[in-house]
Amino acid sequence: MIQNEIIETIETIETICSRRSVRKYTADSVSDEAVLTMLECARFAPSGLNNQPWRFIVVDDREIGRRLSELTHYSDIVASAPLLIAVFLDTDASYNRDKDLMAIGASIQNILLSAHSLGLGAVWLGEILKNKESVSKILNAPGSFELTAVVAVGHLDESDPGTAERKALDEIVFKNKY
Repeated sequence: MIQNEIIETIETIETICSRRSVRKYTADSVSDEAVLTMLECARFAPSGLNNQPWRFIVVDDREIGRRLSELTHYSDIVASAPLLIAVFLDTDASYNRDKDLMAIGASIQNILLSAHSLGLGAVWLGEILKNKESVSKILNAPGSFELTAVVAVGHLDESDPGTAERKALDEIVFKNKY
């Protein structure tokens, strides 16, 4: 049993450290099973008081994706992604905005990690927030939903290696003992 736990821990760490933001995808659709797996992982993120303030609208319609792509500087990514997951804060479920936004960030990270584990590529898009009201209108989001991000997901186009460079620990950790 301990050996299996060690192997699972190593696999988890490898998944975290090898995940990259992927911005180019093939035209292949993402399976319903993969979508459900990513959403299951998202809902297991921690949240204050377990209020689970996140809400998701899944977009696999290319025409809606094209319309959304017109609302961001990153239009090529949005238009080419076979799957978009719009992530919202449900203000009716919110008890502390700051904590709830951090919880939503954790749910998005779970989407990114599960996508990577499934052999998919994904990227967290925030620039589209400048037009969040228009996004909400296109998606017919309820009035209590506030857009927090859009995640683009698809099968990796091998011409996109993703971004790997990270700052050294001594640049970001103070009182570093490593």
